[in-house]
Amino acid sequence: MSALRTPALELAELLEDTASPDCGALVVFGGTVRHHNEGRAVVALEYSAYAPLAEKLIAEIERDTCRRFGVSSCRIVHRIGKLKVGDAAIYAVVRAAHRREAFAAAQFAVDAVKHQVPIWKEEFFADGGRAFVTGCCISAEDAQLPHAHHDHAPVSARAGKHG
Repeated sequence: MSALRTPALELAELLEDTASPDCGALVVFGGTVRHHNEGRAVVALEYSAYAPLAEKLIAEIERDTCRRFGVSSCRIVHRIGKLKVGDAAIYAVVRAAHRREAFAAAQFAVDAVKHQVPIWKEEFFADGGRAFVTGCCISAEDAQLPHAHHDHAPVSARAGKHG
């Protein structure tokens, strides 16, 4: 299953792909396009990515999340292309035996994608303007993403951009 998608994201597919009878916890994060940013009305946005690297890094984040938190599965899909207000831009699904690690793992995974994967977001405004959203570059200070075991370094530091 590809981590980057042009058509609309399907949550049901991710839930089916991660189903496991040994998991009592299911955490789903969905990020959607909102109608405003920094005081401006947003009508649409467009995500673009260098797909070979972005998909490789998302797969690394999924594996790292499972290892760090001891969760059974972590699946992340991100939409690319033009999206309208209300469209799902990202889903992260984590399954684990218990809720504590599932919640922590989901937050870690989403934050890691935002800070480490080369996905760029351009916003289109109601006034006809457009702008790329300023990125989240990873630095030594930013690398303190939440995770269960502070003795592990995050997935190798990379500059990325994601909304």
